Amino acid sequence: MINKHVGFWLLLGLFLQFGCSQKQPVTQAQTTSLFKEIDTYLQAQIDTATESPVAGIAIAIVEGQHVVHAKAFGVKNIKTKQPLQIDHNFHIASISKTFAATAIMQLVERGILGLDERLASYLPYFSLADAEYKNITIRQILNHTSGMGDVENYEWDKAYADEDAAERWTRSLANEKLIAMPGSAYHYSNMAYDVLADVVAKVTGESFEKYVKDHILLPLQMKESSFLLSEIDSSLRTNPHMGIPLSVSQVYPYNRMHAASSTLNSNVIDLSHWIIANLDQGTYKGKRILSANNIALMHTPSFTIDSTSNKYMGLSWFINSSQGVTVLRHDGADDGYASTLHFVPSQKFGFVILFNSDEANVYEIKTKVLDILLAFYTK
Repeated sequence: MINKHVGFWLLLGLFLQFGCSQKQPVTQAQTTSLFKEIDTYLQAQIDTATESPVAGIAIAIVEGQHVVHAKAFGVKNIKTKQPLQIDHNFHIASISKTFAATAIMQLVERGILGLDERLASYLPYFSLADAEYKNITIRQILNHTSGMGDVENYEWDKAYADEDAAERWTRSLANEKLIAMPGSAYHYSNMAYDVLADVVAKVTGESFEKYVKDHILLPLQMKESSFLLSEIDSSLRTNPHMGIPLSVSQVYPYNRMHAASSTLNSNVIDLSHWIIANLDQGTYKGKRILSANNIALMHTPSFTIDSTSNKYMGLSWFINSSQGVTVLRHDGADDGYASTLHFVPSQKFGFVILFNSDEANVYEIKTKVLDILLAFYTK
């Protein structure tokens, strides 16, 4: 059913966007050819990739306010060989951070948090080995300039699921040392992001997972998504795959201590709603989750990662240019899974690709798909 009206929505979207330009109308044959090219390429990753093997791949492409293409390739489990479907769930790893950051921005919008307030003012028991930890702000966590290091062991095998996990994580950091002064440099930090779950819980009086479900996932009709693994229908879960040759991992990557950085489970259809909300200034089907101004703030460079290659950090979103247009993205990778999500505000399109294998060549695949789509939307 997803592809039934592909031509209609693409023609309508492109007419609204480019109707006053000199561009020729896009035909249904052209859109069919576009999706066939992408599908053929992704199927080849399943069929022929040996150095970077993949068990399953799912993709959804958004144009404007609509999903215009969604498809799954391969299997959810190489042992059972059950075909992968677009409603099957994946551990999406670090794309989770964009949801955590949006939750924080909602609380900023409500006046409960201050972007430039110090983290310790909300969590008095938060501390690190260096006294400068007192200067870490909420904004610095969101754009990875807190100076905190990264997680070395996620302890997925422990699978902690208790409600005290967020505070326990915060308290466990007392002996950690800063690797840079707060605000001085970009250092990607899952360690810092994971503290945000504790922040949300303390200022709202409810768990991070419940807050995000009630204020983001449900308004966006992301009905099969959750930060709590226990809420995911077991029949819809994919299995993680690792190694060469691929084997099914016996450990699923879940530990509630790392909720804010990593533990959202979702599928490509639900995540397409996330893309639409970001393309449509914080709304999905009339439901607003964040003001247009604050969505724009999240999408605006707040720190320069590399000026020579035009790489910047927004609030959770990575920002760069490709073929002359601005692209916002976030990737994810954990044991047995990989993910990538991109959107291009000026051209009103985006895509998400999920893999149930951590050996997938995500960089090559996402670059290829982005190039194909950019060539189509900017011609």
